[in-house]
Amino acid sequence: MSAAVSVRGGAAPAVHSRICAAVTAASCLAHLWLVTGNQHGIWLNLLMLAMVAVCLPCAVHIWQHGRAAALRRVMASALAMTGVHTVLLLGAGAQGHMGHAAAPASAGAAPSGAGAMLAVIAVELATAMLAATLLARLRARSVPAV
Repeated sequence: MSAAVSVRGGAAPAVHSRICAAVTAASCLAHLWLVTGNQHGIWLNLLMLAMVAVCLPCAVHIWQHGRAAALRRVMASALAMTGVHTVLLLGAGAQGHMGHAAAPASAGAAPSGAGAMLAVIAVELATAMLAATLLARLRARSVPAV
């Protein structure tokens, strides 16, 4: 399939494309905000900036044209970020995402950092799912009926 497949020609794919682009752009803005707060250390800040550098141009392409190549990059990046956030959540020993010891959970409740990290993982999975379903929709439209 060509990377030039686009979502033009229907309202539903265009809405799906815009939602995917908006979620991707919001994730980029959230990561930029976290970098400006400088709470995560240099290597995580650089990783977040790299993610933004990959995802923000793709969000623009998805918003404008819904190109398959941009959807693939967003999907791959979201899945990679899911993996990174999962590793950060599980952490090395008792170290959490913020680099300091996590408070023990009382009465089975997750620490607030862990809850936030699970929410981030859910958003990244939703982003990957939006990109994957839009890509599948584009493929279905480009396959000729037999």
